[in-house]
Amino acid sequence: MQSKLSKGGGTIKTRIPELRRERKLSQEELARAVGTTRQTITSIEVGRYTASLPLAYKIAHYFGLTIEEVFDFSELEGEVHHERA
Repeated sequence: MQSKLSKGGGTIKTRIPELRRERKLSQEELARAVGTTRQTITSIEVGRYTASLPLAYKIAHYFGLTIEEVFDFSELEGEVHHERA
């Protein structure tokens, strides 16, 4: 099961709740490990807050994954407009 984060019209799904459950890890334990608060982890999981890039990196690194394996940006693909040379 993935949580969804909404920001700027797009949706970012996160696997944090699933990854925590697999490892029997509380929000508090994850928060301490990555240097944030339990409230921040809760807010990311329920979609009230989008993790900063440094925090997303720390969370992914903690689980031994890449940012893209923890946060699914596929629904934002259409919002990126590439500059043409």
